[in-house]
Amino acid sequence: MAPRNRDDNFMDVDSDSDISLLGDVEHRGKGKGKSKTIDKRKKDKGKAKAKEQAYTWEASYTRSWDTVQEDEAGSLQGAVEDLMARGRRRRLLAPAAAIRRTIIRHLILLLDLSAAMMDRDMRPTRFDLMLQYAREFVVEWFDQNPLGQIGVVGMRAGIGERIGEMSGNPQDVLKCLSDRTRLEPTGEPSLQNAIEMARSSMSHLPTHSSREILIIFGSLTTCDPGNIHDTLDACVKNKIRISVVALAAEMKISRDLCDKTGEQVNLAVAMNEGHFKDILFELVPPPAQRAVARAGGPGAANPAADLMMMGFPTRLPDSSPPSLCACHSDMKSEGFLCPRCMAKVCDVPTDCDICGLMIVSSPHLARSYHHLFPVKPYEAVTSVEGGSEPTTACHACARIFSTSASSAAASEGISLWGRYRCPDCHNDFCTECDVFVHDVIHCCPGCGK
Repeated sequence: MAPRNRDDNFMDVDSDSDISLLGDVEHRGKGKGKSKTIDKRKKDKGKAKAKEQAYTWEASYTRSWDTVQEDEAGSLQGAVEDLMARGRRRRLLAPAAAIRRTIIRHLILLLDLSAAMMDRDMRPTRFDLMLQYAREFVVEWFDQNPLGQIGVVGMRAGIGERIGEMSGNPQDVLKCLSDRTRLEPTGEPSLQNAIEMARSSMSHLPTHSSREILIIFGSLTTCDPGNIHDTLDACVKNKIRISVVALAAEMKISRDLCDKTGEQVNLAVAMNEGHFKDILFELVPPPAQRAVARAGGPGAANPAADLMMMGFPTRLPDSSPPSLCACHSDMKSEGFLCPRCMAKVCDVPTDCDICGLMIVSSPHLARSYHHLFPVKPYEAVTSVEGGSEPTTACHACARIFSTSASSAAASEGISLWGRYRCPDCHNDFCTECDVFVHDVIHCCPGCGK
């Protein structure tokens, strides 16, 4: 077969290239064909420019490899240590002295279930991301506040809808947040109706417990039946603390809710998915309690304090005879006996349904105290020379310390030797154990403080 004539001004049909050749333009002629080619070039240029501009939901993947830097040996250990050092710097900025906080907390979680939550500026949608982070927040909140209780209220179709009753059992709260079909977003939100419902559910709470409302808001409008500032004044009168996490933008009413009931830091706007989770989890520790002066007496300058009655129950083994519980009227063997009326309850902490006594376990009470008496920040060891003979291994995990200093740049609160010393027992700990002690167990293994 004779070879096909090949023209240098044209390319093969099966080529993957989409560039325009000069010969192609000349072959089409002048006038209208040329103007179409110019328009096509402008259109392709606009598409290429649009591709360079990432969407908001792609921001976390934009050149993410630039955040991790290798050292001279090609190791990522320096980048990991830098991330842990940032956490240490944040902890060093926190107040080391004991701050009065409320360990018995009652929180109402207000979720925006309006149509605005179906926007996709956060992956996969604002609604799905909110439910995911809300479930993680509930687990962490109950871990850090075992004596607290959480209720869930939704905002959609211009009304406030009760999603879950106030409960001290995290499984009950997670169950009401796991049903996605029941929480399908629709309509417009109503801040006033939802806050009124949350306020009425906390009106019977005692004065020694905190009353908090956390609003996750993604809309820019609110459909209220009356003056929301009257509701705000009622919240101030009932000493309810309101925090707002906005997913769209800051609104004037959101700032008023936070400023008048708490502090300005209670309002934050999420810039991306990671920032949304960070500002949400910053609300896990109990807030500092405001000082309330006594009416008179020698201690008038000291904050007022009230004693409260608690009961430590007796746990029934699985082999005990089945009996009815006072909370659900279920026949079961295991449970807890109220020390006052000997009624049987399923879980603790809770309030006895018969006599109203608050029933807690001693581990729950002890775990709540680390907010009141935090572990002192460990001191960074800057030199191993001089003084007594330095230890060769970490006091907690027995990991051998490095004998040479790190080549990273020195900064405040960071030890180049990887040693951090307790100011009370003077034992040395490695970087991992330092973070673990202050963030997880909240107790020094060396001195028990």
